[in-house]
Amino acid sequence: MPLLRDPSSLRKWRQQLQGTLAFVPTMGHLHAGHLALFRLAQAHAEQVLVSIYVNPLQFGPGEDFHSYPRSLDEDLHKLGEAGCTAVFAPTDQHLYPNGTLAQTQVEPPARLSDILCGVQRPGHFRGVATIVLKLLHLVAPDMLVLGEKDYQQYRIVQQMLVDLNLSTQLLCGPTQREPDGLAMSSRNTRLSPEQRAIAPALAAELHQLCRLPANSAAGSSAEESAERLRQAGFALDYLELRDSETLQPLSHTQPGARWFAAARLGPVRLIDNMVIP
Repeated sequence: MPLLRDPSSLRKWRQQLQGTLAFVPTMGHLHAGHLALFRLAQAHAEQVLVSIYVNPLQFGPGEDFHSYPRSLDEDLHKLGEAGCTAVFAPTDQHLYPNGTLAQTQVEPPARLSDILCGVQRPGHFRGVATIVLKLLHLVAPDMLVLGEKDYQQYRIVQQMLVDLNLSTQLLCGPTQREPDGLAMSSRNTRLSPEQRAIAPALAAELHQLCRLPANSAAGSSAEESAERLRQAGFALDYLELRDSETLQPLSHTQPGARWFAAARLGPVRLIDNMVIP
């Protein structure tokens, strides 16, 4: 399994590759959720490339860029055992040779990016869209595989592919959860034992909200759940019902709508979402 460290090596590898290629972009510190996306990619393409890169452009001031968990050797071992075709693990100098401030950036539509996580993390989705587009140009995959846990990110990338007339097929893998319901995330390893015991309550509240009868008032139900989460120790950023396609707020529950939540436990910001059956 070749480890490609710069765009030139990646391009040479890509030119020699035979068969369809699926691409799974990650920030590393791989867990079972990443490997589920990898298996989805394997099921749809003959070759799979995984990227491992912690993108500074999507982190704001005071966020956890420097403390974000990194484990390249362990990640390479997991991917090698899984049968990955190749790994692209560039440095900041390779992708931003003139620095991030001098980088041309992709501005997603405000209706998708300036809401939910975009309120607490201004510029985050600009950084996401920019790095995904850069990687797509470098990798030239037939398919791009993303996870449902980062659903707002998925919708923004989906819209970018449409708006910029890119032919890459987009696949979305379902959220992978721990046995207690917590959505898998690389950041979960930074939770203390006490915080880890509390963390599954976020998913539990979303699950309960998804079971409300159709046409229930979203606002009052969300506030009840939010108060229970605050009492449990969460610092809540948002808990909202949104349309799955437009991401616009909804006042009443309906099948196909989606509950979104983001909350902090100590140094860790947890996000999750669930669709109403």
